[in-house]
Amino acid sequence: MSTTPASLLLPHAHGGSPLGARLRATPEDFEVEEILGYAADGTGEHAFLWVEKCGHDTQWVVRELARFADISPVGVGFAGLKDRHAVTRQTFTVHLPGREDPDWSAFPHEGVRVLDSTRHRRKLKRGALAGNRFLLTLRDVQGDRIAAERVLEAIRTRGVPNYFGEQRFGRSGGNVDRARAMFAGKRVDRRTRSLLLSAARSQLFNDVLAGRVEDDCWDQSLAGEIWALAGSRSWFGPEPFNEKLEQRLAAGDIHPSGPLWGRGDTPAMQDAGTRERAVADAEPELVAGLVEAGMDQERRALRLLPQQLAWDWLDDTALQLRFALPAGSYATVVVRELAQIR
Repeated sequence: MSTTPASLLLPHAHGGSPLGARLRATPEDFEVEEILGYAADGTGEHAFLWVEKCGHDTQWVVRELARFADISPVGVGFAGLKDRHAVTRQTFTVHLPGREDPDWSAFPHEGVRVLDSTRHRRKLKRGALAGNRFLLTLRDVQGDRIAAERVLEAIRTRGVPNYFGEQRFGRSGGNVDRARAMFAGKRVDRRTRSLLLSAARSQLFNDVLAGRVEDDCWDQSLAGEIWALAGSRSWFGPEPFNEKLEQRLAAGDIHPSGPLWGRGDTPAMQDAGTRERAVADAEPELVAGLVEAGMDQERRALRLLPQQLAWDWLDDTALQLRFALPAGSYATVVVRELAQIR
């Protein structure tokens, strides 16, 4: 059974992409800036570095920072992986107990600059970030500009479906099929296992969300809804929908949620639960594999609200977008509502 979770196969929330465009015509057209949500302590055993990179992935920078500081790569911390084909700014920590910082301005690699350094008491851990800011430039834009403005206003007002992006599913969406093979007994290494488990969960989540987008209830309350708290992995419910919940939903404090499948039954009930169980029943191999792997039931918001969304037409064929997203969400699922990327 072939699975293709490409964005073109997922339903749109705002009527379909009115534009066609190129993204990443150059790395400078895709800028990402990490938001940690806290500042460095100013003292401690770890150098706390604000690094700009282009043309290199995060793991490569980890290894080269370790080499430059003459430590093991395990002494270098970072919060999230950033794309190679982009201009990205993110924080790294480098463990230097009892040592002065090296001259970071002499870091010898083109495309990488240490913009600032201070000290911190703890190693930066994976996932310890609040979100990311994006500055994206669409080139060779074609299509209905008036319709594009309407979609942008709809995104600013309602947000977009919080799909897992194509990056989660690998080349041509092959990671889900690889997960099926793994669940059928094919042996893989630990890192690949983690990747494939994530792809399987993401596929089930996207299927639930796609059904709700098709029925235009992805950002609304259903009977038996489980609510995700904005900016948190916490959730609550189900409980009767009331005026207080309606106000919190409108304010973006809570979002309808979907399942990250694992052991046990979904906590959603009534209409919301029926939809989730129908998706699980349609994919018994993925569900059984996730349960056998020991994954626990978790939740993810169905709605993604870009913050500080703004846009400028640089000329008739170039559109620049600025917005911030919480950790774990994808800029590409914002762009897909507006433009089909060529």
